[in-house]
Amino acid sequence: MPASRGDDVRVVKVGPLGPYDNNGYLIIDVQSGESVIVDMPGEGGRLLQAAEGTRVTAVVLTHGHPDHLLSYDLITEATGAPVLAHEDEDGIAGELVQRRLVDGEMLILGRQRLRIIHTPGHTPGSICLLSDGHLIAGDTLFPGGPGHTDHPEELQQEIRSIVGRLYVLADDTVVYPGHGPNTTIGESKKEYVVFASREHPAGLCGDVTWT
Repeated sequence: MPASRGDDVRVVKVGPLGPYDNNGYLIIDVQSGESVIVDMPGEGGRLLQAAEGTRVTAVVLTHGHPDHLLSYDLITEATGAPVLAHEDEDGIAGELVQRRLVDGEMLILGRQRLRIIHTPGHTPGSICLLSDGHLIAGDTLFPGGPGHTDHPEELQQEIRSIVGRLYVLADDTVVYPGHGPNTTIGESKKEYVVFASREHPAGLCGDVTWT
C-alpha cells in the first residue's frame, strides 16, 4: 500500500478497493500514533489492516455516495470511531453520521490539523481534506479532470470549487483522489488551462476531461 511520509504526517493510500475500484486513505500523526480513516469503500478489512498499530479517532466521508460506504458496519464496529461528513451532504442517512463538518474546520489529529475544504459539485456536501501538502480530494478532482456530474449546473459549481478552493494551493500539493492514481495541483492547473481555452456546449456535464 503506497504511503507518503513526512516528519509529522503519513498518508497511506489503500486500493483499489471493492467493485468500483475506490481508494481509501489513512492519515496518521506520526508522533502520537493517532489516525483518521477517509472513506469506507468495499474491502474495508484492508483499511483496518493499514490502521493496525494506530488509534483511529474518526472516520471522515468525502461524500455520501454508496461506493464510499460499503464497509460502514465493518469499520465503525471495529474502530468505534465517530463518522464525520459535511453539513450539506444529503446522500447519507443522518443516523449514520455522528458529527457534521463545516468549511474551514480544523480536525485535530495529534499535533496535526486537517483542514476541511467544502468543494460542492459532485455532491452538495463534497469535501477535501488538506494536511501538510497532502490533499485527499474524494471525487472532486482526478488526474485529467473533475468528478462526475449529472447536470450542467453541478459541473459549473464543481469547476468553481476546484478553481477557487483547490487551485489556490501550492503547485506541489499532492492530490489523492477517490479512484485511480494521484496527481498534483500544479499538473491539474496545466490541464485546466487547455479546457478553459476551448468553448464548450451549454449542457456539458457527465464524465468531463480537461484535455
